[in-house]
Amino acid sequence: MKTLSIRDIIGPVMIGPSSSHTAGALRIALIARHLLAAAPVKATFTLYGSFARTYQGHGTDRALLAGMLGLSADDERIRDSFALAEEAGLTFAFIPDENTPCDHANTVDMEVTDATGAVTRVRGESIGGGAARITRLNGVAVELTGEYHSLVVKHRDCRGVLAFIAACVAETGVNIATTRLFREKRGEVAYTVMETDDALPAALVDRIAAGFEVMSVHALASDRSREEFAPLTPEEERAAGMEPEGFGAGMDAAKAAALFERLDFRTGEELLALCEEEGLPISEAVCRRERCLLVQDGIAVDDTHRYVDDVLATMRASVESALADPRPSMGGLIGGEAAKLRAYADRSDALCDPLLARAVTFSMAVLETNAAMGRIVAAPTAGSAGVLPSVLFALQAERGLTDAQLNRGVANAAAIGMLVMRMATVSGAEGGCQAEVGTASAMAASAATELMGGTPAQCLAAAVNALSCMLGLVCDPIGGLVEAPCQKHNAAGAANALVAAQLALAGVSSITAFDETVAAMDAVGRALPFELRESALGGLAATPSARARCAICPGCEG
Repeated sequence: MKTLSIRDIIGPVMIGPSSSHTAGALRIALIARHLLAAAPVKATFTLYGSFARTYQGHGTDRALLAGMLGLSADDERIRDSFALAEEAGLTFAFIPDENTPCDHANTVDMEVTDATGAVTRVRGESIGGGAARITRLNGVAVELTGEYHSLVVKHRDCRGVLAFIAACVAETGVNIATTRLFREKRGEVAYTVMETDDALPAALVDRIAAGFEVMSVHALASDRSREEFAPLTPEEERAAGMEPEGFGAGMDAAKAAALFERLDFRTGEELLALCEEEGLPISEAVCRRERCLLVQDGIAVDDTHRYVDDVLATMRASVESALADPRPSMGGLIGGEAAKLRAYADRSDALCDPLLARAVTFSMAVLETNAAMGRIVAAPTAGSAGVLPSVLFALQAERGLTDAQLNRGVANAAAIGMLVMRMATVSGAEGGCQAEVGTASAMAASAATELMGGTPAQCLAAAVNALSCMLGLVCDPIGGLVEAPCQKHNAAGAANALVAAQLALAGVSSITAFDETVAAMDAVGRALPFELRESALGGLAATPSARARCAICPGCEG
């Protein structure tokens, strides 16, 4: 299993509306582009499962094209990818196949012809939260995620080739993380996928390509390559005001790896034991884990707080833009609701108190930005992106919290999301909306509890409260759009988080422990029929009113 980072839970920073159907789809196509010999000129995308049913409403088609064009997940040109493809001379077709079963609900096959005339066939899966993996390459089962720098070598399956590749890599001083050879039949075409901790020099690609029985070589940069640079020395840290006297000062990769094993909590029980043993809040425990992970990867130790500060700035902008300039969503189902809520909250006879009113308003605003294909932060998904920032910014406005405190709140929330992702899923296509908004609500509840002085045990109790109250929440996007009832689910998730935190801070106990509650959520998600897991076939999406409304929405399937 992939080693999860705070960035995997709080992120990616992306263009909406869906982390799995938009950002994840783009990531699949972007990896595929890197496997081509030249620029693509023709691409056919066959979509399966949830992709097939909701690809237009989620912008999956735009995202796949954007990835094939080399755009990043936060590029605002994604919405214009059809026109950009035409300008680039890339012809394309989308073929939805709702009947062929696949291992994952979000699966796409791509057949791409590049400028040399070569045809490359790739199968990819979007596995939630913007993450993706390639599972087939030209008919051969492979596994490629983009987490590490990756060397993909196509060669004849014969004795000595793997040793030759490894020797070439060793000559450059590049550290190999994993090596796997994939083949369909002995002695025929095979793929060696080698993941490395270090960037792959161009000379290495040329050296391997000249080797015997090698057919092609591709070097893929890590998804995190833009964040990488050499670890700072203690003197450099001190000059940058980074307090190197704190945890991990002067830590090298070997020490970081050893510490990481102790700090890498896999369950809520382990997280609580770590916090109690070290006398740490959850936010500090997860940041120490992250620091060790980053040092192992050669990333500067101050990166986490900088990253979270950038995330908070994007979150704030996603709230403010919808309130300052309400815009209709891509599907036309929502737009302007947050402004209405703010106007109502300002009235003397408004029903809710200011804290709750702000949280609900802010959550609705983020989903408006998301549905208009604006820039948001998946937390843990795009469909649940409004919950965490709404609670944090409402607390800041009403309780005077500083940006530094909000930074800690994001870290705390990431720890909860990390546990859910490890033990269950945050994908609506796999576990329903309880997996998305339910998890986001648990993350926000735990963060609010710590920020209001709660203990780690109370934080986990708050997460339990939030999850248990959203157990069974179905994912029923009307018309396949991340608009309705998704926007209101986010508002409910924000309100639920505040209630859950209030219960925990008051000492109201729960019968089930955190790990048991997550397991129950996972079981419920697996028991939900396909129609109630992001297919747009059940729940509110199947009502006559929803079908009639979507029949007139541009781009909807109706």
